[in-house]
Amino acid sequence: MKLATYLDGSRDGQLVVVSRDLSQAHFANGIATRLQQVLDDWAFMAPQLEELSISLNHGRCRHAFAFNPAQCMAPLPRAYGWTVPEDGGRRASDALLGPHAPLRLLADPVPCAARYAVLHGDVPRGIDALSARDAIRLLLLAAESPTHTAFAPVAVSPDELGAAWQNGRVMLPVLAMHNGRREGGTDKPEPGADFGRLLSDLAHPRALRAGSLVGATTAVLVPAMAAGDAVRFEVKDEAGHSIFGAIEQDVVLEGTATE
Repeated sequence: MKLATYLDGSRDGQLVVVSRDLSQAHFANGIATRLQQVLDDWAFMAPQLEELSISLNHGRCRHAFAFNPAQCMAPLPRAYGWTVPEDGGRRASDALLGPHAPLRLLADPVPCAARYAVLHGDVPRGIDALSARDAIRLLLLAAESPTHTAFAPVAVSPDELGAAWQNGRVMLPVLAMHNGRREGGTDKPEPGADFGRLLSDLAHPRALRAGSLVGATTAVLVPAMAAGDAVRFEVKDEAGHSIFGAIEQDVVLEGTATE
């Protein structure tokens, strides 16, 4: 299934289920209004959301509407934590942006790194890597600069990746466009970190609670962005279909007005 969070004037937004082809969406408020509620009660709520997802993908939802990524916040706008174990450890979880929010810089140029991330359920202390994979709930695509972290509009369950999800790893390249030109990356990416191993290592000294984000190492890097630039990150399957939707950001200096 694919989930997103729509802007509604609140800090946590409104949970929606999104069709596999990212064309349609349906509010999930009959099941849950926020993604954190689902993470807290996954065993009960996830099957209901999966049923709604199946109905949506088969065109059986009367109240479906056209999905609009520009209306999306980060899938989990207020995560309890944001950790990249292989790239500096824990960091603040505020300033988690949606896919089309402007990337505001204090100075330029600065780099921007795209990476995969997971949202997990409760992870007990001392868990092994194989068991920790079972705690992975959703996969996300993030783009991180020194001042902000933005997320692609849709978080997906691992089964949505099919054979591209192998041994706790995402086996697809991240496509980066900087001012309309391909930036770095490869069509055959090196296997990234096993998210099960990352969760196991994090849970070695203490248990982890549901609602935290864990990121992998950089999948692709845009080394220098300046005001006036535009950046886009996206992941596509072998058939060319977008998995998470795209992160599309205009780069502006802090204090610059935007529409």
